[in-house]
Amino acid sequence: MENLNNSGKLIGALLLGAAIGGVLGVLFAPDKGSETRKKIIGKSDDLTDAIKDKFNALVDNFKSEVDMVKDKANELVENGIVKAEKFKSN
Repeated sequence: MENLNNSGKLIGALLLGAAIGGVLGVLFAPDKGSETRKKIIGKSDDLTDAIKDKFNALVDNFKSEVDMVKDKANELVENGIVKAEKFKSN
């Protein structure tokens, strides 16, 4: 019976703490809920834009690297052709 009484006190204390926390949260909230939701949406849009920008920069960098590799490969092929022609003529 004593455990039941202690459990009841614990549950009561938790509920009271939750109620007090909820009241304090509402009292000290800087904006209305609708304003807070707008801010959250705005921040998520900003984050989405930042991720898109980073991704586009990554893609551009990748394309640039691929172009450099292609140019180097073409240069090596041309040098190989020149050396092969020199070798044939000797």
